Amino acid sequence: MARIFHRLDCPCCDPATARRREVIRAGLGGLAALALAPATAAAQGAARTLRIRRVQTGESFEGVYWRDGRYERDALRRLDIILRDPSMDETTPMDPRLFDVLHTIARHLDSDEHYEVISGYRAPETNAARARQSRRVSRVSLHMSGMAADVRLPGRQAIGIARAAADLQIGGVGLYRRDGFVHLDCGPARRW
Repeated sequence: MARIFHRLDCPCCDPATARRREVIRAGLGGLAALALAPATAAAQGAARTLRIRRVQTGESFEGVYWRDGRYERDALRRLDIILRDPSMDETTPMDPRLFDVLHTIARHLDSDEHYEVISGYRAPETNAARARQSRRVSRVSLHMSGMAADVRLPGRQAIGIARAAADLQIGGVGLYRRDGFVHLDCGPARRW
């Protein structure tokens, strides 16, 4: 006859064992946080750089966009212009967190190449036209909010960039393998 286990019959479900596990887990978490604190503090104080080139216009940016705890206004304005909607010649303030996403992924991949930007900001009219042409274009795209870019990195496969971005869980990641680019955004962590 099969024995039916109750919660208290299982050593893993025993309340005393569960409490010990919580204490151990909390202690290990605290040790990990202390070990990472100096590295995190150094990374937060370091200047953040970005290298991008806009495919359609050939315009590029290479330099520091964040230094001494704040974003560099002139660099952000230049990036806004480069990531504008070229079909409408319309610019919007890009969300600086997008540049943090790009910077972090490039560092994670140990890449010093220029990102090739295929699409940055999209005016609502441009986005609507693209959505009519393809079901793969969202009608509520973060491109319209200046929070997304479709990019490539020379010498890197799109799937490698997408995997790195997904592992970091710092925003949205869309792999467009057939087209050879990756959608990156500073919205909630998700992937498609």
